[in-house]
Parts: sequence; C-alpha cells; structure tokens
Amino acid sequence: MDFYWITTALGDIVWLALAFALGLLSRVIGLPPLVGYLAAGFLLNGTGVVSGDVLQQFADLGITLLLFTVGLKLNLRSLAKPQIWAVTGLHTTLVVAVFGLAVYALALFGTPFFAGLDFPQSILVAFALSFSSTVFVVKVLEEKGEMATPHGRIAIGILIMQDLAAVVFLAVSSGKSPSQWALLLVLLVLLRPLLHRLLQRVGHGELLVLFGFVLALGGAEIFELVGLKGDLGALLLGVLISNHSKAEEMAKTMLGFKDLFLLGFFLSIGLSGELTYETFIVGALIAPFVFVKAGLFFALLAYFRLRARTAFLASANLTNFSEFGLIVAMIGVTNGWLDREWLVVLAVALSLSFAIAATLNAMANDLYARHRPLWQRLQRSGRLPDDQPHDIDNATIAIVGMGGVGTGAYDTMRESFGDHVVGVEIDPITVKNQRGMNRKVLLGDPSDADFWDRVQATHTLDLIMLALPKLSTSLEVIEQLKLTSFKGRIAATARFPDEVVALQKAGASTVFNIYTEAGAGYAAHVAATTSPQPAE
Repeated sequence: MDFYWITTALGDIVWLALAFALGLLSRVIGLPPLVGYLAAGFLLNGTGVVSGDVLQQFADLGITLLLFTVGLKLNLRSLAKPQIWAVTGLHTTLVVAVFGLAVYALALFGTPFFAGLDFPQSILVAFALSFSSTVFVVKVLEEKGEMATPHGRIAIGILIMQDLAAVVFLAVSSGKSPSQWALLLVLLVLLRPLLHRLLQRVGHGELLVLFGFVLALGGAEIFELVGLKGDLGALLLGVLISNHSKAEEMAKTMLGFKDLFLLGFFLSIGLSGELTYETFIVGALIAPFVFVKAGLFFALLAYFRLRARTAFLASANLTNFSEFGLIVAMIGVTNGWLDREWLVVLAVALSLSFAIAATLNAMANDLYARHRPLWQRLQRSGRLPDDQPHDIDNATIAIVGMGGVGTGAYDTMRESFGDHVVGVEIDPITVKNQRGMNRKVLLGDPSDADFWDRVQATHTLDLIMLALPKLSTSLEVIEQLKLTSFKGRIAATARFPDEVVALQKAGASTVFNIYTEAGAGYAAHVAATTSPQPAE
C-alpha cells in the first residue's frame, strides 16, 4: 500500500494547526475565522514556508466547491434585473476610472513604488481592485443565515456578474481561444432531466455528497477540456439542478467539505509572495479605498430604487477586495505587465479589506438601525414591487420561517385561529411553493426593522413565533422587533440549552427546545392516535 499521501498530509499538519489556532483566536475577538487563516498564511510566509501541492489542491477544490454551491442557490432570472447587471457594469467602470487615474497620478508624481507604472498598468491595477470577494461574501452570508435575504441575493448577483467578467478577462489575457468543442457545452442543458432523476434517487446520505462532488468536479473537468475555466463549469452544473427540491439539502451537505477546502485558499493568499515593509505599507494604504467602493455601491443601488437598508447591507457585504484581483495580478505578472511586488501588495490589501469587511458586517445592522433616518433620506421615493406595504388582513399571529418546523406550526395554529395566522419567509421560492398550497405567506426579511414597520403600519400583531434555523438570526429578529416597539409576545425555537438562555435573555417570552421536547411531542401524538390496549 502506498502511504505517500499520508506522509504528505502529515508534513502540512503544522499549517493546519496554526490555521486552527489563529482561526479560533479570530472567532474569540469577533472576526470570522478566515481572517485568522489569512494571518496564518502571512506568518508562515514570514518564516520562509512556501505553498505546497496539498495546500494548492485544497485551494483549487475549495473554490470549485464554492462556485458549485453558489450555482445551487442561483436564480438566473435575478441577474436580468438592472439592480444587478447595470449596477455591476457602472460600478466596475467607475472604480476602474477613478482608481486607475489615481494610481497613474501617483506614478506621474514619482511616488515611491508607483513610479514607473504606465497608464495601461495603472488601469490593470485598478481593474484588479474593482472586484469583491465571492469567497468572503458567501462565507459571511452563510454564517449569518442571510443568503436568501434581499441584500444577500443582490450581493450574490453582483458577484456572479463580476466573476463572469473575470472569466472573460482570463480567457482574453491568456491569448488562447476556447476549443471549437466548447460550442457543444450548450448540450449540457439536455442533461438536466437526467440529473434531476439521479438527484431524486440518491437519498440523503453519503451518495448525496458523492453526487455533489461528481457534479462539481465533473463540470470543472469538462470546461477545462474545451479551454474554459473549470470553476465556471462547476457553477453551471450547480445551476442546472438549482430548482430541484433537494438542491438546498445538497448545498447543506457540501457545506463542511467546502469550508475545509477553502482553508487552503486563504492560507495560499498569505503565501503568494515575499512580504516586505514597503509592500505592506502600500497594501495598507490601499485597503481603506474599499470604502470608496462601498459608497459607489450604495449610491448606485439607491439610484435603482432599492430601499436604504437593502442598499446599505449589500454595500457592506461588498466592502472588500477579491481573490480574483490576485488572479488578475498573477496574469499580469506572468505576462510581464506588472512586477511581482504588486501581487504581494494586492494580497496585503485583500487581507486587510477582509478584516475591515468582517468588522463592518458584524456591526452593519446596528449601524443602519442607529442612523436609520439618515439612510432613509438617501433612498429614492419610488418603490420596487417587493418593497410595497404588506397587507396581512386581520392576522394577529405571524410564523417567521416557513421551513419544516414553521410549516407545522402554521398549520397547527391555523386550525385553531383560522385566517388570523400569517407566515413570513425570506426565500421567494419557498414563498411561491407555500402560497401554492394555499398558505398565507409574506415575502420579507424578518431581521429588518423596516419590514416590521411596513407590516404593522395598519395592523397589530399579538404573537410572533420564530422558527428559524440559526440562533443569530432569531436574536437579530428579536432586536429589530424591539426597535419597532413591538409590544406582543415572542416565541422562539432552540436546539441547545445555551440557546434557550440566550433567547430568553434577549426577550423571548416562550422558548421551545425542538430536541429535548420532540420526544414529548412525539409521545403525545402517538397517544392521541392510538387506542389503549388492555394489560395482560
């Protein structure tokens, strides 16, 4: 038996241990673990460690799985909205123009490190800085349970458009054209019914995970064979099954694998080049310009009639530089367009922008709530259809989160209280399915105080029942209800005893532990449907 792969993996155990230690430290101080992973990469770089094959394979597989899971949740029709494609195009153009002219001006004035850059090189640096990080944003949205929120969908849509622009750049800059066989890729759409049937038959265990890997890696390999970027193939295969009922389950089962392999990507950023005092200072000076990007995003999204909160939170999500910027810089270095030092500068700027964005996103809801009148003055008066006031008729009970638990709670409460019950859900597909089964469900973000203002503009709810999968989301909803001066009762679900304590401390009047109390509910159900048998 060949144990070479074991010895290779053990040789990298120090990297993994250091990444774990700094990732844990980042979580303790309130930052996402990925900030610690980046710090581990730079620390290893400073000790002379270079990136190895195992780490690079982790990084490549992590990005492939990331784009596959993004495809599983992607609604192509959303990309056709001007709030997506127009904002992306305008923002990229403005950032490249503003940043490019700024960099070129520094070069003309002979500023150290910038001196010697010509205009095309300045534009290339600006183009690398125009992207926002798909890896970072998806991780943050998943951790906060906000992938399906309006601002989450807007941010993901913009990132997909940016990623497609990056793919075009890579194809053009490589000097190679896709194979003539690339035209046959359109035939992959014909595989959709077969993929759906297979997905239906794989069950819920290890076969589901294995099928996910086959689709992600198979799609990547097919695209590579015809001269296209493989990650785009993983994205497409995810899109092909995105409307299947088990797509969400597959995304959840792949989550742990994706997070593990993305560790390699974040470590590889810090190991991308030699870190010097000069490159660190220049990267640190560039990092704050992410706020210029954020301001442009907010202005454009507000101009296209998004509500102030949606525009603000989406802009906060996008307040970072991107791993694609490093790829663009690497292409420039490989082709002799840029000096290698610029790759390190952009890596430093990227890492620091992640720390900035992590802090900003942790505070985003509070920042908006604290200055809500200011932000609302900046939004346009016209409203999009999704932003119209909600009519809940005579409902006095709201079930928030229409998954399995929420749907069961809705049906039970409706049997007792009739039309006085309404559901609330952030996922438009779930809302459509629930309405198709004659349930009264509103589309909205329950962690948005503006949403509750619109709901209660002419109505008063007496009871709000939270059936949400994440503790952080439930706590955020309770906090937003306090901001709207909600006077009714709040019930919530929990999975662990510490979550019960946290929800009660936050203001929930009733907390139901779905694990410890499931047995009692199960026994009560069986007792109610089973006739007692005489004892022998």
